[in-house]
Amino acid sequence: MKNKIVLFLGALMGVLAQTAIAQAPKVTSPDKNIEVELVAPKNQGAVWSFAVNYKNQVNILPEVKLGLLREDADFAHNLTLKGSGKIKAIHDQYTAIHGKKSLCINDGNEMSFHFINANATAIDVILRVYNNGIAFRYDFPEKKPGQFKMLDELTAFHVADSSKRWLQKFVRSYEGFYPIQENNFKTGEWGYPALFKAPGANECWALITEADIDRNYCTTKLTNTVAAKDEFKLTFPSPGDGNKTGDVNPTFSLPWQSPWRVAIIGQLADVVQSTLVEDVSKPPLATENFDWVKPGTSSWIYWADNHGTKDYQHVTKYVDLAARMGWPYTLFDWEWDQMSNGGDLEKAVGYALAHGVKPVIWYNSGGKHNTVMSTPRDRLSTHESRVKEFEWLNKIGIVGIKVDFFESDKQNIINYYIDILEDAAKYKLMVYFHGSTVPRGWSRTYPNLMTMEAVAGAEQYNNGPVMTTEAPAHNATLPFTRNVIGPMDYTPITFTNSQYTHTTTYAHELALAVVFESGVQNFADRPAGFDNLPYAEKLFLTKVPAAWDNTKLLSGYPGKSVVIARRKGKEWYIGGINGDRRGGQTSIDLGFLPAGKKYKLTLMSDGEYDSVFQEQYIVVENKDKVPVKWLPRGGFAAYLEEEL
Repeated sequence: MKNKIVLFLGALMGVLAQTAIAQAPKVTSPDKNIEVELVAPKNQGAVWSFAVNYKNQVNILPEVKLGLLREDADFAHNLTLKGSGKIKAIHDQYTAIHGKKSLCINDGNEMSFHFINANATAIDVILRVYNNGIAFRYDFPEKKPGQFKMLDELTAFHVADSSKRWLQKFVRSYEGFYPIQENNFKTGEWGYPALFKAPGANECWALITEADIDRNYCTTKLTNTVAAKDEFKLTFPSPGDGNKTGDVNPTFSLPWQSPWRVAIIGQLADVVQSTLVEDVSKPPLATENFDWVKPGTSSWIYWADNHGTKDYQHVTKYVDLAARMGWPYTLFDWEWDQMSNGGDLEKAVGYALAHGVKPVIWYNSGGKHNTVMSTPRDRLSTHESRVKEFEWLNKIGIVGIKVDFFESDKQNIINYYIDILEDAAKYKLMVYFHGSTVPRGWSRTYPNLMTMEAVAGAEQYNNGPVMTTEAPAHNATLPFTRNVIGPMDYTPITFTNSQYTHTTTYAHELALAVVFESGVQNFADRPAGFDNLPYAEKLFLTKVPAAWDNTKLLSGYPGKSVVIARRKGKEWYIGGINGDRRGGQTSIDLGFLPAGKKYKLTLMSDGEYDSVFQEQYIVVENKDKVPVKWLPRGGFAAYLEEEL
């Protein structure tokens, strides 16, 4: 009798699964390019999944497995689809203070799938299919008292077999490289974002990440194994992260929603220009006013003088640099609490303000989660200590803080990030996170978050010789990977050398002011590096913005080259870099310009050798393609002004 019941239940599950397949509609993007199908489990031990297709030709994500394991219940196996909601049109439109574009617009279609588990407890999966990607999240709709713990998330992205991939080996600081994997695919733990190119003649790319992290969860990383090299499972932080503080497994109350699991999909331009991570993230509270947040450029003492902030005389030189260049900010880095040789911090702040430069200062995030003793430390660890510190910063004229060494993505540290952002906003302080996780949409929710490091940037020239050889290709990879998902504090532009030399040309370095996006762009070189520039190049760096009205990828390929155009007002700025060891020629396709208008192009490209520029001044229009020669590891910068 017992065996008959088991057989009956198995048959019934099969019937339900088949019924679900018939009932579960496909969801397509408004432009019909992306289609997502809900797929029922193939057997009793399997899980529900999505299949993602691009232009009816490329199975870019053949399987995206779904499921959660809560401490009190299994929401992965033996789920029954009870129904699905009607397709709802999603129209995201908002104004961004800083980022790739000021007016962000995205359209998608949303559908909710309603499941119950073996105990008849509800879980919904909310799916959105946009013109440039997909996003989905889990939802526990029930209202039930108590705290609940997530044991595991079974979400896994299966990419198309033989997909090329650009992956960063996971490290807590996200300061690594993204070497291409074309075969002999590696396994292990990988940090976001993860870029894939599907095989075949039809070009299709997917960039996988997550968005809208809040206090109710931790962040995740991706893991693949030898048995499943093409399947990347979401994985919680490691127990040892954050100096072994904080729980690996997040806890929450009900009702609850997970962060969005995101895949940006399409051509390379669709990926690079996407704001999908911000689009699906929460807007700021309607009651909050962030008109005091001002993006801009900054001088930065640390790169050329690691202990320079201890010396008042050195600090004033970087204030003077910012004043000469018209940059609104200067950054006082670590050890400002030890400043001497003519003045202390408050005197340095007064000096900066008297010269029209607004200062930002560094903090060690401190607490038990890191063992770094660099000072000042432990001043931001509690709400009470932050209030005391921020009141003092307001009093003396500091406008922003750089907070470093978080060393964990566990839920307790996610809460700490949000605590800092919320408290800083009350005191009108802009925030940079350094030694941090990657962006996950917080720049929309908390517009005072100007930038985050989470990148192997120019600072690496201080740490070892690897950047000397890796920087050219790495720089040409970042616009397709890390910088897609949010502002990136690479600290660009180093014409001179720090502890280890650079092999990029001066024109390559100049271009990074446009190629990389950051709400505050901390220019790294010493004063002499900027003072010795020719007139046109120096003028360019006095003009270049740090926030943009629009962004266009003109050409490029990860690790090889990139040419990006960004608009501010009526002016366009263009940056192009060659990541290759061979020189050659590229071109600037000006088809993005409005028809019928003429522009004056100021072009600064490689000269005869790496430290020399060549300038050209040309009148152009949108039908033109301007050829540009570049050296090995070279580049160019340009700007376009509308002719009167």
